Amino acid sequence: MPPSSLLRALPLRAGSRRLQSSTRRYASGSHGPQYNEPSGWLFGEKPPPPGQKRKREDWELIWYIGMYGSMAVAAIGLYYKPDTSIQTWALNEAKARMEARGEKTDYP
Repeated sequence: MPPSSLLRALPLRAGSRRLQSSTRRYASGSHGPQYNEPSGWLFGEKPPPPGQKRKREDWELIWYIGMYGSMAVAAIGLYYKPDTSIQTWALNEAKARMEARGEKTDYP
């Protein structure tokens, strides 16, 4: 067991950390966090003049490929997922047992 003086010193150290974090200064040098004022444009992006296309940012194409590609892979995976339900297993088990006894499993 640690000495009692060490145990008494632990809460003091934790309290001093809390005091330091509450007096943190921001990198901007102002009184608090800054934010962009609302401009009324969607995502703060001004629409291009008529006849011009919007310039894509570097990350957008990678995001579209990743998002829709992962959706396609998930859809294909779910389509070909094996049927592991208890009802399917019970039906196959019943058919196998009936065939083993020589009974008919398909009805006209």
